[in-house]
Amino acid sequence: MKAMVMNNVTDMRINTSPLALADLKKPVPGMNEILVRISVCGVCHTELDEIEGRTPPPSFPVVPGHQVVGYIESKGEGANRFKTGDRVGIGWIYSSCGKCDYCLSGNDNLCPEFRATGRDVNGGYAEYISIPENSAFMIPEKFTDAEAAPLLCAGAIGYRSLRLTGLVNGKKLGLTGFGASGHLVLKMVRFMYPDSEVYVFARSEKERYFALELGAVWAGDTEDESPQKLDSIIDTTPVWKPVVEAMKNLTPGGRLVINAIRKEDIDKDYLLNLDYPGHLWMEKEIKSVANVSRRDIDEFLKLTAEMNIRPDITEYPLEEANKALNELKDRRIRGAKVLRIY
Repeated sequence: MKAMVMNNVTDMRINTSPLALADLKKPVPGMNEILVRISVCGVCHTELDEIEGRTPPPSFPVVPGHQVVGYIESKGEGANRFKTGDRVGIGWIYSSCGKCDYCLSGNDNLCPEFRATGRDVNGGYAEYISIPENSAFMIPEKFTDAEAAPLLCAGAIGYRSLRLTGLVNGKKLGLTGFGASGHLVLKMVRFMYPDSEVYVFARSEKERYFALELGAVWAGDTEDESPQKLDSIIDTTPVWKPVVEAMKNLTPGGRLVINAIRKEDIDKDYLLNLDYPGHLWMEKEIKSVANVSRRDIDEFLKLTAEMNIRPDITEYPLEEANKALNELKDRRIRGAKVLRIY
């Protein structure tokens, strides 16, 4: 099968073609697994974190990609949850132990044996993938394949981030960074919390205009102060500066939720600007988001069937995966990027 593979960790500022086109053996589904013929796969910043070594794969070569939509071609022994031909989605969670307290409480994203699609096992930048059937999810009929792909990570992790803010209707939410996840969170808020105002911080003028188009009441630069203090803020950036800058915009008791699997080191010295009285005092808090659970994906996909939201997407052929990744690295973003496999 055709696939784009990662053969080593590299610096994309030097190597702009980190993935290579390869011909791999088509996977065979094992016990309780399904074989999925991939239609599309979303492109995520986590792929940059893998390529540049912030969350490196345990072995090489590996096929990245974890926002997968495709059709079941065959099933392994014991797999009976789906029918051949069903359209399913696959996210970041490939497997977990199923036995620990985290798994039993619905927080399998925290399982010590958590394995990630496209990092710990081959992912969706390919024609086929084999996956445990309990890590695949039915896609609502209202979405095309390409529209559904970003829902599986950008949408689901945005949904988890929004839950972790503790936002209630009428309270004010900030978003710092406005890429694939941020634009979906804004759309969620408008449906789930219609009386809540959303304020967006983004360094790109195009991203700020895009946020206003989608219904943000205000959009400013990362360093700007919002016209009103915010009850919670979600950070979806890969660096530290927006974290420090966001804290000054929180109300007393406000919460910053960091939605990032890793932070780059390029601006880690900016943490020295953290001022306890101005940024953290008055019981402000910071909470991280770790991975995404099966529950998050399942609940969010069901919710999308009720919500009037569709991701804004740009498509690329599989062979142009490096182009899509470089645009993401350079912050050339409007909505989500999706690779078309067939």
